Amino acid sequence: MDADDKPVLIYSTFPSMESAELVGAALVDARLAACVNILPGMVSIYRWEGARQRDGEVVMLIKTRASLADPAIARSRAGHPYANPAFLVLPIEGGAAEFLAWIMAETVDPT
Repeated sequence: MDADDKPVLIYSTFPSMESAELVGAALVDARLAACVNILPGMVSIYRWEGARQRDGEVVMLIKTRASLADPAIARSRAGHPYANPAFLVLPIEGGAAEFLAWIMAETVDPT
C-alpha cells in the first residue's frame, strides 16, 4: 500500500434519497467506498445560470481511500442526475485507528 493512500471523505449532494441510494449502493458494491452516509432534509441556496435557486437536497458522505477518490467520483457522476454535481474530496487528519483501517480494508484499489 502506498503511504500516501489514506482514508478520505467525498462530499456530494443529490436531489433525492432515491438517486443518492442508487449511487451509494453502486459505490459500496464496487468496493469504491467502505460506506456512504445519506443525510436527508438539506436546503441548498445557490446561484445557477444567473439566478438564485432554492432546492431540497440530500448530502452524501462517501468514505473511501485517496487512490479511489477519482474512480468513485467518476462512478458517482455517471449515475448523477445533475449537470454539474458537487464533489469535494476532504482529507482525514485523524480518527479512530480501527475505523480508519476498516475503511482501507473495505475498499479495493484496482491498481
